[in-house]
Amino acid sequence: MALAPPISDFEQLKTHPALSRILAWNSSAVKEAKFDRDELSISIQRSAIRETCALLRDDPGCPFNYLADVTCVDWYPGEPRFEVIYHLLSIPNKERVRLKVKLDSTSPVLDSVVPVWPAANFFEREVFDLFGVRFSGHPYLRRVQMPEDWEGHPLRKDYPVEGYR
Repeated sequence: MALAPPISDFEQLKTHPALSRILAWNSSAVKEAKFDRDELSISIQRSAIRETCALLRDDPGCPFNYLADVTCVDWYPGEPRFEVIYHLLSIPNKERVRLKVKLDSTSPVLDSVVPVWPAANFFEREVFDLFGVRFSGHPYLRRVQMPEDWEGHPLRKDYPVEGYR
């Protein structure tokens, strides 16, 4: 399958059902939007992530009813350092959307989306464990892969290759 040419015009993007609904609800929630590899990618304000996820899940016109995963990118040494990425799927519409939230290194804290999608529990715990991003309102934010007494977060780019000594 050939990839569609990138849509760079924001006015064209605004016609996408998911983006148009977010903009109608709260236009200041969207920082940036673009098509990348046939998927809409929307950068969201940190304070709006939980409500944006609930809106996309509950909207009958574009029901993104499945959270495929939550992951993180460490852009060290750049700032904002972290980018938390939510991959959503609309099963009825056979469509994907990517929500991104940027966090600086001084305060890598984000609202948990576990109240919206209980399946986010494990994904958020994994991002916390490996990158050190905290999710406020998470019901059980503990390490999931590393031992509880492990020092640091091993997927951070500034983590020592041989670990802390």
